[in-house]
Amino acid sequence: MPGTENVNKQRNWGGALGILVLAFALVYRFFPGILHVEPQSQVQTTTTSPQMGKPWVIDRSQPLAEAGDRTRPIVGTTLAEAIAMGPPAPVSKEIAALLKAARAQEEAGKLFEPPGNNAVGLYRQVLAGDPNNPAAHNALQRIGGAVRDWSLAALERGDEAEAQRYAAQFADLPHSEAELENLRARLQRLGQVMPMLTAAAELLKQNRLVGEGDNNALAVYRKVLKIDPGNCIADEGLGRIERGYLERALGAAAQDDFASVDKILAEASSIRPGSQALLDTRSQIEGLRRQRGETVLAQARSALDAGNADLAERLGKDAQAISTDLVGLDDFNERLRNARLYASFSPGQVFSDRFLDTSGSAPAVVVIPAGQFKMGSPASEEGHRDEEDPQRTVVIPAGFAMGQSEITVGQFREFVKAVGYQTDAERLGTGSVYDESSGRMIDRRGIDWQRDYKGDRAAEKLPVLNVSWNDAHEYVAWLSQRTGKRYRLPSEAEFEYALRANSTSRYWWGDGNPPNVLANLTGDGDRSPSKRSWGHSFTRYHDGYWGPAPVRTFAANPFGLFDIDGNLSEWVDDCWHDNYVRAPRSSAAWINPGCELRVVRGGSWGSSPLQIRSAYRLGVAAGTRSARVGFRIVREL
Repeated sequence: MPGTENVNKQRNWGGALGILVLAFALVYRFFPGILHVEPQSQVQTTTTSPQMGKPWVIDRSQPLAEAGDRTRPIVGTTLAEAIAMGPPAPVSKEIAALLKAARAQEEAGKLFEPPGNNAVGLYRQVLAGDPNNPAAHNALQRIGGAVRDWSLAALERGDEAEAQRYAAQFADLPHSEAELENLRARLQRLGQVMPMLTAAAELLKQNRLVGEGDNNALAVYRKVLKIDPGNCIADEGLGRIERGYLERALGAAAQDDFASVDKILAEASSIRPGSQALLDTRSQIEGLRRQRGETVLAQARSALDAGNADLAERLGKDAQAISTDLVGLDDFNERLRNARLYASFSPGQVFSDRFLDTSGSAPAVVVIPAGQFKMGSPASEEGHRDEEDPQRTVVIPAGFAMGQSEITVGQFREFVKAVGYQTDAERLGTGSVYDESSGRMIDRRGIDWQRDYKGDRAAEKLPVLNVSWNDAHEYVAWLSQRTGKRYRLPSEAEFEYALRANSTSRYWWGDGNPPNVLANLTGDGDRSPSKRSWGHSFTRYHDGYWGPAPVRTFAANPFGLFDIDGNLSEWVDDCWHDNYVRAPRSSAAWINPGCELRVVRGGSWGSSPLQIRSAYRLGVAAGTRSARVGFRIVREL
């Protein structure tokens, strides 16, 4: 027989073992996850209303513990609470049978009918016999949530009777008081707006969609939404009105009436601002607008290519009105501007017109950009003369093309041969040469355009000299006839503008001596064949020529013109006037019929620094022949 000590040990071990078994049972019951044991899954149902055409369906994919009441957080049970509660009460056969029957009726969708044998009634019988039964509690909460959702769906449809019936059933089931309050408030608002919705529907039938005052569907729907902001029926009604506008906008776009499109869309945007239908229609119309704009812009380009600038401009404006951000619109407008200003040429472009009736072409010209400048000189400028007053702003409204260089002997020879022309020097028998022995210009018999400044036979690429204004005028008239284009002598304003090339200084390169060798000028380093030097010249300058140099020997000015200052002075179209009082402020030549004196511009190889200034001008008889004067051409664009 065991001793007292052994008996006590056995009693103690037995008591401890019993406590462990009890604790294990409690943990298994309330915290199955700790032991990695999954409890038997319960099922939940969907919340689809039977009246929507679908039966009440049991969804067995989710444990009920994950569904529950969406408004009540799941709270865990502590170990102390589990011990205090004790082990779960066993489910009797009667309760199990009721649960099974309730579940069957629930699966069949028989929630409230038939009386005495429906799911809700059976779950309540379970709770009458087992008030804490979790399956019955969860089922009633699940059904309550579904009924609540059905009531909300009926509200959305505007079915007031159905919404009221479901709301009453929801109130009799486990529920959130806040949700019930919200449901009843919405029911009250629906009762208030239903007559208004009926009236709006009748106005829609009568096609009284919009208008002044309140007797139109739009006004009524807006009133409804003020009372019930989430009312789907009112929003759908506004959508119908909006669709009418959007369809009209699309119809106008199909007719290229984009002015009406913008007006209609502006009206539509006030009905349901920012609606997806409005955004989609805007996007669709923008695609049509862009496509149509690209078509019209292509037509404008074709008109411009055909030389019809007026039609091209009209079509370009139409394309821009259709779609302001068309790709290529800026390029087209630049081309149109060039067409207007430069006849589709570009500033700085060099070209030459071919003769129409024979081989050959006119001398090369360079396109001078449009702009404006100060013509003349200020009184403060060194060398200023009264005939350069008053200094004024002259506008060059359109581009023109000026001869890149002075007309050469070879180019003038083509003209003489073509028409058998006799120059003033040939007709009068004398011309001008430089006399080395005296260092002066003198007249000599037998001198004409075929001679150089010394009287020797001139090379073909030397600038032609000993030509009068009359000779130059006849040459440009011949070029016009031979090419079919308009050639003339430059105006005085055009010449000074081209010479300055956007400069405002005394010379086109600055106010002082040339920074390097850039033109045929009088320099203190120049020497004649007998070692003569200039009395007035640029200091520290030597270009290697005493007399005219072949054209293009030196660099061009910023506008691309060779020998525009230096080499030879040049005839322009204007008559001589003592000053610029009443002179044109445009690029037009200032001509008086029958004038005898014409203007010579630009310094020559023998001009003093004061005569090289950009503003320097001189009046010379139109028949004068000089070894220091030639000319260049202008081709109108």
